[in-house]
Amino acid sequence: MTTSNTGTGDVDPAVVTELARLRDSIDNIDAAVVHMLAERFKCTQQVGHLKARHQLPPADPAREARQIARLRSLAENAKLDPAFAEKFLNFIVAEVIRHHERIADETLNGSAPSRD
Repeated sequence: MTTSNTGTGDVDPAVVTELARLRDSIDNIDAAVVHMLAERFKCTQQVGHLKARHQLPPADPAREARQIARLRSLAENAKLDPAFAEKFLNFIVAEVIRHHERIADETLNGSAPSRD
């Protein structure tokens, strides 16, 4: 992370105002991303429980490949680097699989669910 000069010094007040407006938008978007990820993980937890109850494997490589292709296409259409989008999805999928493995283990061993 880089450090920044938070003093306004000789900076035009209009620039400072615009910078603050843009940063407020970034903060709002970050909050929305966090809430959307939370909703996504609520759904994937339900998937994990369903898979565990029916003894399905935690990972689904075919679905993951379809999702990567889909996300890369969405990224291209949104003018976002598809490689970045793929890395982001891979990070999320790895976490989901970890949760599904834990849920499967808890279901098989009858242990109480833990929070990750």
